[in-house]
Amino acid sequence: MTTRAKLTLYAALATALASLCMMPLLTTRSWLTHAVLVIIVLAAVGAGLRRSPVYRWTVPVGQLLVLLLLMIIGFGGTALPGPASLRVLDQVFASGLDDIQQYAIPAPPTAGLRLILVAAVGLIAVVVDTVAVTYRRSALAGLPLLALYSVGNGLAGEHGSWFWFAVAAVGYLLLLFAEGQDRVSRWGRVFRGTNRGSASSGQVSPGGRQVGVLALAVALLLPVVLPHWDLGLVHSGSGGSSGKGPGGSLATSLDPLVSLEAAITKPSDAELLSYTLDGDLADQVYLRTGSLDQFDGASWRLGSTTVNDLPASLPNPEGLRNANLPRIEGDFQVSDRLEKSWLPMPYPAASVQVPNRGDWKLDPVTRTVLPADDKAIRGLRYHVSALDLRPTANELRLAPSAPQDVRDRYLAVPSDLPAVVGERAREITGNAQNDYDRAMALVNWFTGPDFKYDTAVTPGTGNNAIEVFLRDRRGFCVHFASTMAAMARVLKIPARVAVGFTPGDNKGGNVYSVTGRMYHAWPELYFAGYGWMRFEPTPSRGIPTRYTESSSAPTTAPTQHATAAPQPTTAAPAPSAGSDCDAKQRQLGDCGSKGKAAAHAAEESWLLSGQVLGTLAGVVALIALLLLPMLWRTAVRRRRLGGGRRRPGGPGSADLTDAQVLAAWDELVDSAWDLGIPPDESRTPRSAARRIAEKAALDQDSAAAAGRLALATERVLYAPPGQVTTAPLASDVHAARRGLRASAGRAGRTRALLLPPSSAQLWWRISDSARSARAAVATTVGRTVEAVCAPVRRVVARRPKPDGPESNSSES
Repeated sequence: MTTRAKLTLYAALATALASLCMMPLLTTRSWLTHAVLVIIVLAAVGAGLRRSPVYRWTVPVGQLLVLLLLMIIGFGGTALPGPASLRVLDQVFASGLDDIQQYAIPAPPTAGLRLILVAAVGLIAVVVDTVAVTYRRSALAGLPLLALYSVGNGLAGEHGSWFWFAVAAVGYLLLLFAEGQDRVSRWGRVFRGTNRGSASSGQVSPGGRQVGVLALAVALLLPVVLPHWDLGLVHSGSGGSSGKGPGGSLATSLDPLVSLEAAITKPSDAELLSYTLDGDLADQVYLRTGSLDQFDGASWRLGSTTVNDLPASLPNPEGLRNANLPRIEGDFQVSDRLEKSWLPMPYPAASVQVPNRGDWKLDPVTRTVLPADDKAIRGLRYHVSALDLRPTANELRLAPSAPQDVRDRYLAVPSDLPAVVGERAREITGNAQNDYDRAMALVNWFTGPDFKYDTAVTPGTGNNAIEVFLRDRRGFCVHFASTMAAMARVLKIPARVAVGFTPGDNKGGNVYSVTGRMYHAWPELYFAGYGWMRFEPTPSRGIPTRYTESSSAPTTAPTQHATAAPQPTTAAPAPSAGSDCDAKQRQLGDCGSKGKAAAHAAEESWLLSGQVLGTLAGVVALIALLLLPMLWRTAVRRRRLGGGRRRPGGPGSADLTDAQVLAAWDELVDSAWDLGIPPDESRTPRSAARRIAEKAALDQDSAAAAGRLALATERVLYAPPGQVTTAPLASDVHAARRGLRASAGRAGRTRALLLPPSSAQLWWRISDSARSARAAVATTVGRTVEAVCAPVRRVVARRPKPDGPESNSSES
């Protein structure tokens, strides 16, 4: 392997190893396979361009064009570049930038995020290949590799590891060793003291390797014994609360809606928490982590940043007139898999008991309990006492209007809210006479047959996401909850979006288990005297509340207090005959035929994605590039030794032309070259045949065949005209090749088949053609310039000189 080939290989390997540090950024790893294939294709393109007669600066330009083509194939939706595919690629890239702002680490593998990661790795691969191979400055290639590692590991935060640094450093050291060995080999034999017999040429001293390994070991072990400072290039702090700020404010970067979207699109069966809960409706209690009360047109978020210390007893719920209600008690145990979460509790909670109350803060407006430390939730045991609030539908119908301060806070909508939101809301609720009936009209519309639950829809809760959701009518709970809350505000019903979990799976008795499949969002609507009430607009998910089920006609006067006793309800529909799923599976929408599940799995199969189709196209192109020498060599051999009548192997006793004899000789020389005997043009054909027979240790028949080929060639080259050859020389070529292959061994025969050295003639021909084309273009340009400039020069030459002192003096 040549030095340039080694550098190409090690540069690609160093980039691939450095890109491993970005694995924790997404929830899946398929994008990394795509990135590695892109690195391989770019390395092959660079190697091919460097062997062509082009300027060095054109090599990275060509690689960048190929990278753009690969991104279009993988993410542009078509294999043909054009304005349409570029627009699609731009849209995917823009969506990726939005996803960066929305998702926490690890993020779901959206098309935009995959495009950004794969393109970034491809750009680094081009830079490393250009610096290390094209311009032979391997030491400087460490800078782009360091940038890739710093960004990837910095974004990964606590998901990062020293292991990624180790593998990236190993790749960089291999690249340095390859270039160092090449530099040393240019000085000739390496001096190793008095032991001359053991001296070797072109090898890096073991001391150099020891220094590199020692430096890597020190870089890995030194941080263990040094004090820890948060002074990195990218601060890898947590994504949760950072502590209590001045004035009782809590600075937090945790976006529960973004985390919820990521968890819903990639559900997990891992248990997040378990709990015991008393009460006859324990299997219908949602675990609410918090609510988002401010809508700015871009997303729903927590509007309040002022928090208080967590009290033993929580203040009365907002809007609840009578808090003297029965209570339900629950004990909760959080697993280590739940992190960066607000505290899950039934709503409305009356008191919370946690081991370390200083680790938690309370937002009194939304009754959200926030952690002061990211790790406060992991493994936590706590007890919650919640109010058992059960109003009837009639009581909510007759609830009075909300106070003005509540209306001011929870009716605000952005000025650019799409008009379709209000138009559709008023159209659906046109026959409703009160806020409760309007809310139920919205619930019935969303849970009707027009809407489909689909987690493949692009996440989002802003104006654009709501408009697209109302148009396509496909989405998951985040879309349903945010859209219904926005519609309720347009209808002058105070609303906000709550996040948390649906009821857990019953494990026996009153013990429940919550998994990653139970993340959920729902709207909360305000009714004076009862506070914030849950509604469920998401089809096939969650459990309808008792007060949203069918009830009698409204009474004539409002009640003065919340109802504590349970109300009669309609019977839940029984499963169909032959159903093989339980109530919880029906609640989560997991029931259905196996064919439907298989079809859904096929829709989500990564084999059908544009990313993999693009990757396969790149792989096919790479394979074709690698097989090009073999295919070209096979075609040349068939042309020289084909079965046609006028070919060296043609049947009958027809005379062979001089060109056919020379073609047979060229085939013998190239076959020997492919099997490890390079040609020597200074020798005569007879001497060359003797050299081939000696070096390959040919048997008697093979050596005799080579000799006959040499004699026929010398007759063509040196004999008087008129001498003809009638023997079928193709059989002699095949006999000589069999002897050469027998002496070459399996490795030599494999190399001769896949990477024949004689295929270098193809590149020589391409180089000659390129030089000829460049010379022809230069000549044409020169003639064109001369044709344009010659008349101008003639006009300038004929122009008379102006009169001056000399002309005047000569006239006088």
